[in-house]
Amino acid sequence: MSSQLEKRIGENLAEVEGRIAEAAMRSGRRPGDVRLVAVTKYVGIELIEPLLACGCRTLGESRPQQLWPKAEALAGRDIAWHMIGPLQRNKVRRTLPLVEMVHSADSLRLVETIDRIAEELQLRARLLLEVNTSGDQAKHGLAAAQLEESLPRLAEYRNVEVCGLMCMAGLDSGPEETRKEFAELRQTRDRLRLCCPGGAALDELSMGMSGDYEIAIEEGATIVRVGSALFEGVLE
Repeated sequence: MSSQLEKRIGENLAEVEGRIAEAAMRSGRRPGDVRLVAVTKYVGIELIEPLLACGCRTLGESRPQQLWPKAEALAGRDIAWHMIGPLQRNKVRRTLPLVEMVHSADSLRLVETIDRIAEELQLRARLLLEVNTSGDQAKHGLAAAQLEESLPRLAEYRNVEVCGLMCMAGLDSGPEETRKEFAELRQTRDRLRLCCPGGAALDELSMGMSGDYEIAIEEGATIVRVGSALFEGVLE
């Protein structure tokens, strides 16, 4: 492993963690209240290794087909994998045993499939419900009204733990629009908490990526998904 590579990634990680801490304090919280998921979808094992060496252990992948070989290559290492991108129902069985959390439960059909397969595999699946707060047709997720209407059905699923909500800013959203979209997710969570069934705590808010994670934290994010900022200066 190149010492220069590890040094640069370590510097990037320290900068991101510093900005997370500052944004958390601006929102009246402690730095430890916000968890960083390092998104490795654009990088191979040669860049994941220095990230691990710098102490980053929570990694996120957007595609199951990229998660599977990386999880296999790094089997036995102290890594908590998160599935942060779209998960097709036919890929649930192979993915579920590998991940600590699925961020992208974007339909009740998918939740139902996860629940059924989790029972078969004798495990409890932790997931986040994806909400489309931007109205962007290119984004996945439930509309807030659809989520509220469907919430009572979550009590039917015995093998999943709904930990919270997730969203992505719209592709064309500027900083102020992005802030409104993140605030909407927080407000939706706060409203739904009042009528949340058992098995759905809604404590987590996964929102914010490399370009907007500080705004997300200011609006209540407990999990941020940062990729390119961690590999600045090392990707061609």
